[in-house]
Amino acid sequence: MLSPADAVAAIARHVTPLEPESVPLTHLIGQVLREPIVASRDQPPFDRVTMDGIAFASAAGRRSFRIAGTQAAGAPGQALADGEACFEVMTGAVAPTGCDCVVPVERISIDDGVATLADDVVATPGMNVHSRGLDCRAGEPLLQPGTRLGPPEVAVIASSGLSRALVSRSPRIVVISTGDELIEPGEPVQDWQIYRSNAYGVLASLQRRGYGHVAQDHLPDDLDTLRQRLRLHLDTHDVLILSGGVSMGKFDFVPQVLTELGIGVVFHKIAQRPGKPMWFGVGTTPSTQGRTVYALPGNPVSTLVCLSRYVLPGLAAAMGASQNAAERIALAEAVNVKPPLAFFLPVQCVPETAAQRLARPRPTKGSGDFTSLIGTDGFVELPPGPTLVPPGTVVPFYRW
Repeated sequence: MLSPADAVAAIARHVTPLEPESVPLTHLIGQVLREPIVASRDQPPFDRVTMDGIAFASAAGRRSFRIAGTQAAGAPGQALADGEACFEVMTGAVAPTGCDCVVPVERISIDDGVATLADDVVATPGMNVHSRGLDCRAGEPLLQPGTRLGPPEVAVIASSGLSRALVSRSPRIVVISTGDELIEPGEPVQDWQIYRSNAYGVLASLQRRGYGHVAQDHLPDDLDTLRQRLRLHLDTHDVLILSGGVSMGKFDFVPQVLTELGIGVVFHKIAQRPGKPMWFGVGTTPSTQGRTVYALPGNPVSTLVCLSRYVLPGLAAAMGASQNAAERIALAEAVNVKPPLAFFLPVQCVPETAAQRLARPRPTKGSGDFTSLIGTDGFVELPPGPTLVPPGTVVPFYRW
């Protein structure tokens, strides 16, 4: 069996990159950039006033100045005629030519068109003036392909004069639950049935991360229905995320049907607990080329663990996102790992000091015990046992 790290690497090698598309500024949030962004001009593009007040030449050595006019933001720059004068200036305005110093309005007094500095004001060159090109120069690289776009990045793209940017197309995803025992929430349920919950946990995780093209389906443990519906989903979606039907049970038909439909297995089973039976495959025929399938174990904890550890990084890899290292966090308590498998342990992040968080273990009663996940922030990955992991050990942390 593969280790978790080897499974992540195998997924990254086999996913099909999504093609880029041009998207307007208003839809860029959360997208993955596919082109370099460079500064179209100096930023700021002129010496910019940063305070409302008066602008003058600091070398004049004066305490009082005749007000020669007003320099408003958005107006062409004016020029200072002599060192005895100043301009009233507004935040964001061009610093008038000949002015290298701005004193804010609360530090001056104005009487009969003459501005006088407060007694304690010391005028120096560059005071409250944001120099041209201080932030960046025209042609300077700002953003690289693979960047996940947040509010600052979108603002930078807009500041470069671009109304659109090239980003990865969002994947078309379908989330599929399998099992005769599952009943849709809100419907009558028999004693031997359970409500379909895994799909909604998966959907919530995808929505939280900005994936908008997500459908869902529920399939019974029936070979003919599985063949028909999975073929339809492979024809209409880039990514299939299944929950259930991948273990060794008599009715675990998913691996068989996927193989029949042209999805080649990359791996089946990972040396971990929970979530050992996970299956991953990609299209190998002309009709399935470019399709990626994640078949997760059906127990709720296993489903969510495998989603965070493997599916989300796989989706990011297909979108060309730069891969960040896992978060790291220290254990608040010792943990005894018994199985000779990587162990995924749900935790709650708690503050230890203002500068440090700790992971408090919140073990479940088994991989079907999703109620124990309430209040947890994610899970940590611990090394295979048997071993005792002492408190304070820094380990990888993955958010739900």
